[in-house]
This record gives sequence, structure tokens and C-alpha cells, in this order.
Amino acid sequence: MAKQTAGHDMLGDFAPQFAELNDDVLFGEVWSKESELSAHNRSLITIASIISAGNLEQLDAHLKIGKKNGITKEEIVAEITHLSFYAGWPKAWSAFNRAKEIWKED
Repeated sequence: MAKQTAGHDMLGDFAPQFAELNDDVLFGEVWSKESELSAHNRSLITIASIISAGNLEQLDAHLKIGKKNGITKEEIVAEITHLSFYAGWPKAWSAFNRAKEIWKED
């Protein structure tokens, strides 16, 4: 996995400790442990968590990461459909609108 720099790039000047934790701990240590969970599965879990919590500001970035980590259109559709019954129909609609744009070429 490529070195994550989003924390530093977006918040480094304003919240340097948070940026370091994001880039070095969350992505550098937790996400990199692919012997425990693949990046593909971590993306599915993360996307489900974001949708369930309604934190849609972060969803686009994680959908793109998920696609890069091998999540197919069929998998994202199945995941969001399944979540719609547990997380809420409006959240699923919002997630589908974002996913449709990211997987539009597939």
C-alpha cells in the first residue's frame, strides 16, 4: 500500500498530531497488516462503517480506495443493498449515488 499523506496534506498545519496519527498509525500500521485482513476486506468494513454512521463526507474517498483495493461493482452493490436494511434506506440511497459515479466505467 502506498504511503498515505492525506492527513498531512489536508490537516498537517492545523492539526499535526491528528494528521500524523491518520497517516502513520491508521494507514501506516493498521491498514498495512494485510496478513490479518486484506486491503479489500478492510475497505468493505470501512465503507460499511461509514455508511452506517452516516459519515458521508468521507465516503467518496473510501469508495475510491475500495475500488483500487479490488472491490467490484457487484460487490459494492451487494454491500450497500445489504446495509440498506440495517443502516437505513436514505443512507443507502446516498451511498448508491456516490458509488454509481465511481463505478460508472464498469
